[in-house]
Amino acid sequence: MKSDENRYTRAMAGFIAGLRFADIPQEVLDRIKLLILDALGCAIFGAHLEWSRILRETLIAVDATPACTVWGTSARLSAPHAALANGTFVQSFELDDVHREGVLHVGAVALPPLLAIAEMRRPMTGREFLRAAVAGYEIGPRVGMCMGPQHLVQGWHSGATVGVFSAAASAAAALCLDSGKTVHALGIAGTQASGLMAAQFGSMVKRMHAGRAAQSGLYAGLLAERGFTGITDVFENRYGGFCTTFSASEDHFNRDALISGLAERYETLRISLKLYSCVSTNHTSLDALRMIGERRRLNVKEIENITVRCSRATLEHAGWNYRPDGITAAQLNLSFCIATLLLEGDVFVDQFSEQSIRDPARIALAGKVRVQEDTEITVRGAKFRHMVNVTVQFTDGMIVSETVTAPRGSEENFPAADMIIDKFRKLTARLPRERAERLEHLVLDLENLGDCSELAQALAF
Repeated sequence: MKSDENRYTRAMAGFIAGLRFADIPQEVLDRIKLLILDALGCAIFGAHLEWSRILRETLIAVDATPACTVWGTSARLSAPHAALANGTFVQSFELDDVHREGVLHVGAVALPPLLAIAEMRRPMTGREFLRAAVAGYEIGPRVGMCMGPQHLVQGWHSGATVGVFSAAASAAAALCLDSGKTVHALGIAGTQASGLMAAQFGSMVKRMHAGRAAQSGLYAGLLAERGFTGITDVFENRYGGFCTTFSASEDHFNRDALISGLAERYETLRISLKLYSCVSTNHTSLDALRMIGERRRLNVKEIENITVRCSRATLEHAGWNYRPDGITAAQLNLSFCIATLLLEGDVFVDQFSEQSIRDPARIALAGKVRVQEDTEITVRGAKFRHMVNVTVQFTDGMIVSETVTAPRGSEENFPAADMIIDKFRKLTARLPRERAERLEHLVLDLENLGDCSELAQALAF
């Protein structure tokens, strides 16, 4: 193969293999520790939800290898099955991080293979762990930006498709693969990519997409380490390559986004955290309603209708007519989340249950919400895919509107450290306080940890 035939894949592999802890800016290290803490809190909260329990019990029934911790539980599984379970737990209740432009929940795919390797191999220091985590947090979002919002509109779930590259990057970095083997790891990961957005309409399987991506990335790293070969031009190949296969046309992806600013501009700093327990697509609308409520009290009896004007990606992802087909559907549906905020005053973990998603009052209020594409927002591209204009028409004829470009918790309005720690403590409230405090300390002081198997042990409850 000519050297220019896989220049994007090679450049990404070179970054992963060549990344040094000393080269990572301090602000990136500070940020990624908070992102890791948030992801682990999400996993611990999600570990005992129904879908997590079914998955865990199924895996235990077929896997007697006690190699790695299943986070938030006392169970142990083989490394691939632990990665599958742990990635699922992080993404299990719409609480985890998101790179908005790259349309990727990064921690759910980057961290499970990394911690599995930390448990099954030689002692990994906290600095080595952070270096590998940064590799995963940098690569996945760039693949998402390359594919653009049309990838989601087309029906692919980017957490599952794009996520494999984030997982493979963190695994390859943790295994200290050279750039040649890392090329193969990316190629092995890419051919495992799959995930359908129809999972959002009521199934449990959406929760598992991140887990499968994490598992696939771990396989990719371990196989490449032993000399197994992958698609060396996984991003460049015109027939069956990742970009061409997962896009409707070449107008819908931009390979330059894969390497633009690599090692100079850190996408880790553009990852958002969630302050609502629902799909990130809905957060701008919820913030807009809060702002409207500061100007006029939102008494549901006085609301005639609500109109949300948004991008095509938001319309397709969250603007469909609500039906009570499960908690997943409720957390992803924009109209239902708006109704929940108006009736409950918040949209967090306590607002979603099998009873609440069938609440006639919420369903009736959701029916007053109209979600419409605003082509002027759509044409602004991926950076503005969550932008909305929300208009509330009251029964007395008063109309109040608010436009929000980026939600609370986004990179433009990233939460203070104490807010993130407070969220972690809420999500781990069922744990003995000293155990949660131990985990919190280990993560926030990771660069001084001598052996990251301690972190894995702290995740066993």
